Amino acid sequence: MTMVGFLTAATRSAPLLRGRLFSTIKPQVAAYDLVVIGSGPSATQCALESAKQGKRVAIVDKKTRLGGVCVHTGTIPSKTFREAVLHLSGYRHHGFYGKSYSMKTVTIEDILYRVQRVVSSEEDVVRAQLKAARVDVVPGFARFENEHEISIVRDDNDQKKKNGAVSGSSSNLDSLSRIRADKFLIACGTRPAHNPLIPIDGKVVIDSDQILSRDMHQLPRSLIVLGAGVIGMEYASMVNVVPGHTVTVVDGRPDILSFCDSEIISNLTYEMQSNGARFLLGETVKKVETTDKRVKVFFNSGKVLSADALLYTVGRQAATDGLNLEAVGLSRNHRGLINVNKNYQTDQPHIYAAGDCIGAPALASTSMEQGRLASCHMWNPDEELAATSQLENGNYPYGIYTIPEISMVGQTEQQLTKDCVNYEIGIAKYSELAKGQMMGAMAGGTLKILFDPDTLKVFGVHAIGEGATEIIHIGQVAMAMDCSLTYFRDAVFNYPTLAEAYRVAALNGLGRLSRNTYDH
Repeated sequence: MTMVGFLTAATRSAPLLRGRLFSTIKPQVAAYDLVVIGSGPSATQCALESAKQGKRVAIVDKKTRLGGVCVHTGTIPSKTFREAVLHLSGYRHHGFYGKSYSMKTVTIEDILYRVQRVVSSEEDVVRAQLKAARVDVVPGFARFENEHEISIVRDDNDQKKKNGAVSGSSSNLDSLSRIRADKFLIACGTRPAHNPLIPIDGKVVIDSDQILSRDMHQLPRSLIVLGAGVIGMEYASMVNVVPGHTVTVVDGRPDILSFCDSEIISNLTYEMQSNGARFLLGETVKKVETTDKRVKVFFNSGKVLSADALLYTVGRQAATDGLNLEAVGLSRNHRGLINVNKNYQTDQPHIYAAGDCIGAPALASTSMEQGRLASCHMWNPDEELAATSQLENGNYPYGIYTIPEISMVGQTEQQLTKDCVNYEIGIAKYSELAKGQMMGAMAGGTLKILFDPDTLKVFGVHAIGEGATEIIHIGQVAMAMDCSLTYFRDAVFNYPTLAEAYRVAALNGLGRLSRNTYDH
């Protein structure tokens, strides 16, 4: 199934062993059904799905470590950072022992120890999955030479870090210089965008990749976070709960996370401010000055801030600049993003793209589904799988791992108001739940259901608080099945659980309708 076709006369006659060349002759060109550029969620999912279809598949990744941005600098390390901070700081126990309670002084070594353990485990999982599916792993930078062929450029420094060839790839694969394929998937991910005004040095001015690097010797006791997007708000809220640390969040926009429900965001900012965070919105940077241990930021408004470090989290750039896309007639926008159709095909129908490099929503969860759908269309183009996917109708959840965490599915109050849609709300507070009382300080959460007052159709579900990213899936499934608000009223939930919030919110919403009817 995974037998590689090498395009030289000498290697065609060489003996083969389990799909690998068993020869002293090193191949220069290999042929596959599919070559995937990258090894993140969309790349891995597409490769595995295609291998199940009996296709010859290779993954080409510039790093010797598999998993992409998700595993190494994005989702996995940042969420592990969050769990480590919550545990080490004693934040989850404040409701029982008071805010002065702290398990220990949190150090960057403590956090990175846990992060590196989890990252290593996740990489092992990815590698094992690819090996089991007999997907070849080729280390190196991919560059398109023509519409069906890429060249492989090695990073000698990266190879030396691993002291040799990548585990899971053979020395023959390490020596490949060119690969031909019938189809390609570009899933190269993104990197932090930089700004000439912000002198990122990896010490006192850092980006979101560097905050979890081994070059960080200590967690900054005072931190300026420039950029109040998802990444910025997540890290700001994490550092904010560490005792003795202060955070200032700065953004040029007047609102924070404007795609989320405004009431939920108000709850988040209130919670962060209660822990000492400061927000400066509508501010633009004039210049940044640094010393060995401090950073000073001057704003056009005249304000000046000084801190131990500045974290720059304004935007991300697709890592597509080295692919030579112009050689195959593909273009990129100013952020390096690639345009695709509903089947994830680029302007070249046999070249697909998925994941963060095609833009929003840029979630690990949606990237996995994009990779699966791309693979299905490659080998079964007549099947309309995209129409049945929840990506098509937008019925997928967002999870924002701030402290407290936020999750949502469906429409917000702002969207419904903009679309002139009448709606009613049902609200449940964690403090109303027995489980919430047991959780102490973590009981400050809220679940909100938006619904049609006439048909009781659910428009959206929004949650903030411990477990929000878990319980949101109840609302997601209910919306996918076209359940009305009465489904939550009639459902029997385990007791005591946070899931009960759905029943409480439904009863609250139906009660509002009854009062409105009585008032009229």
